[in-house]
Amino acid sequence: MQQEMRYVYEIYRQKSFSKAAQALFITQPALSIAIGKLEASLGMPLFDRSTRPISLTPAGRIYLQTIEKTRALEQDLRHQLDDIRALRTGTITIGSSHFINACILPEVLTRFNRRFPQVKLNLLEGSSHAMARMLEQREIDLTFSCDEAVIQDFTSTPVFTDTILLAVPQDAPCPAHRAQYSLTAADILARRHLAPDCPSVDLKDFATEPFILLRSGNNLHDRAMHFFREAGIKPTVKIELSQMATASRLAEAGFAATFLSDRLVTGESHLHFYRLSHPESHRIFHALTSPKRYLPATVKAFIDCLK
Repeated sequence: MQQEMRYVYEIYRQKSFSKAAQALFITQPALSIAIGKLEASLGMPLFDRSTRPISLTPAGRIYLQTIEKTRALEQDLRHQLDDIRALRTGTITIGSSHFINACILPEVLTRFNRRFPQVKLNLLEGSSHAMARMLEQREIDLTFSCDEAVIQDFTSTPVFTDTILLAVPQDAPCPAHRAQYSLTAADILARRHLAPDCPSVDLKDFATEPFILLRSGNNLHDRAMHFFREAGIKPTVKIELSQMATASRLAEAGFAATFLSDRLVTGESHLHFYRLSHPESHRIFHALTSPKRYLPATVKAFIDCLK
């Protein structure tokens, strides 16, 4: 509340300039000068000084109503801020890719909602680069990335990992020399591909396979092209898509091989999976927040739920 409003309100409460000055820890002349300037700026008196005790004029009563509304709003604001600190209310706007929204966040959102049912959750979907731009422009509170070039521009917290697998249709030719490396969906769900003794394949053995890739600009596309360059092969790309889930369904239908996150594998999959030896097949995703804005307690709590 503005200083002039505090002065007027205290005079109204005390019914006296001298008592109000004492309560405000200022001198009476200073208080009288401040009120005189305020009345001059308004063009009318707020107090009837001819009465004892001092009373409000009609203009003073209108001014007091505004003060009381302001005090109520400030009190509501304090309560709302206290609620947010206690995680009773608030809103979180999260922006992420279809893959993260579909494969990572459902369980996290459910767990968070059970703990903090009064916190509203907004979920937006788009490319990781588009979400990073929205975070920079303060249009969202939180996003995710495994791209170091993006991560370095924000405050980051590592929250989950995944492993990229080579996925080949079930009816694709499987020479004996690579059959020993093949993993089933059950193997992936049992995390066998993460065991130190699980063998990895040489991508050169798949040089003649047709591939489904995600479009340029997608992190998985960039990593796949890196895999191919390191293996010294030029892939036969049959189609490029926007979503990993679509690539998975096409591979299941026998269209071509592709690269998939182990997070996307389900027990119903009939693909042949292969572990890759390349270090970039292991991704670390970070929760990103803006270093230029205050981080609400609700967002901090959500990040904790991701760990």
